[in-house]
Amino acid sequence: MKKPKTYRHLFFDLDHTLWDFEKNSEETLHHLYDHYKLDQLGNFTRDSFYRKYSFVNQRMWDQYHKGKITQQQLRENRFVKCLTDLGVASNDIPEGISKAFIDICPTKTAVFPFTHEVLGYLKEKYVLHIITNGFKDVQYIKMRSAKLDSYFSEIITSECINCTKPDKRIFQHALQRAGVTAQESLMIGDSLEADVLGAMNAGIDQVFFNPEKKRPRLKPTYEVHCLSQLKTFL
Repeated sequence: MKKPKTYRHLFFDLDHTLWDFEKNSEETLHHLYDHYKLDQLGNFTRDSFYRKYSFVNQRMWDQYHKGKITQQQLRENRFVKCLTDLGVASNDIPEGISKAFIDICPTKTAVFPFTHEVLGYLKEKYVLHIITNGFKDVQYIKMRSAKLDSYFSEIITSECINCTKPDKRIFQHALQRAGVTAQESLMIGDSLEADVLGAMNAGIDQVFFNPEKKRPRLKPTYEVHCLSQLKTFL
């Protein structure tokens, strides 16, 4: 690994990088399956419900990032699409299930291994910030619930500037908010497109957080498979 530049500010993604979105959403969806007795509405298991929701949710988030659907459409339609795909009649979909997910999931506290240890270490040396495409109201709850909020100075959400990563405007806005240059900054995130390419286009060095050890189609400045590896060069 090449010798790092002298950075002053570190920008982190939140979901899938610090806050364990998959684990927290799986726990929430299993709870909703039991609470709403979804087994009585169709021939599918808790796990197949989780897998179908994850697939639908990812597809709809992609549409949201591309400006094809609104935040409200994403929130309202993902459970309808998920459950109708699983064979549930539209008039049998439990009222309030979408709101229940939004209320419960952000209160879950699972984070990736070494998250608090690494953030505590880095906070002594750098100024830390968040750049996230998640919705502001939800992201703040996640950070408070998982005790992540105390580490960060600026929390920039896509709603702050009405554009989403990888649009370089959100990174430029983050730099302005932090009062720092791109050359003094480093972006850390799990998405090659949103975090790595987005930061790259804004002139910011990047760390690709790659716990699944996928072969990247882009060459980030750095790559780590565990957050603890950040301590080896920062």
